[in-house]
Amino acid sequence: MSDRTIDDVDAAILYALQEDARNTASGDIAARTGISDSTVRKRIGRLEADGVIKGYGVDVDYQRSGYPLRMLLYCTAPIPERGEHVDDILAIDGVVSVQELVTGEQNLLVTAVGESDDDITPVAQALLDMGLTVADEVLVRSHETTPFGGFDPETHATDGSSSER
Repeated sequence: MSDRTIDDVDAAILYALQEDARNTASGDIAARTGISDSTVRKRIGRLEADGVIKGYGVDVDYQRSGYPLRMLLYCTAPIPERGEHVDDILAIDGVVSVQELVTGEQNLLVTAVGESDDDITPVAQALLDMGLTVADEVLVRSHETTPFGGFDPETHATDGSSSER
């Protein structure tokens, strides 16, 4: 990422995109923020180029799509190696996310989905085969997300720090 800071306009753009990126046009964001449509598009492009916006995705309800099991697997890897495992873990069939944890003994959180235990067990075995320790497994009933409130222009006063209006 560049050394640029996220100002109130960037934060408002991020909040709007987190709410509903698919159905929110740059003109809608412009109307909400009081800046021009072209400025919104430039800002989005810069946020993408800087790596602040990593991509756009779909929030899948795995249970409704035929994969009722969502398992969190807390793993331990040697600290200098934990980041090296991420791509290999993501390549395991059934794994949908990996998080590197920086505190505690358990330093990788792997999320896997499947139809039954027969789908999840091979994931745990593959992690063990990679030399990781699977310290805990947690079955998740539901998973909901919300836009980060720190980006919500309605709850945070503007400071006028925007350089492009």
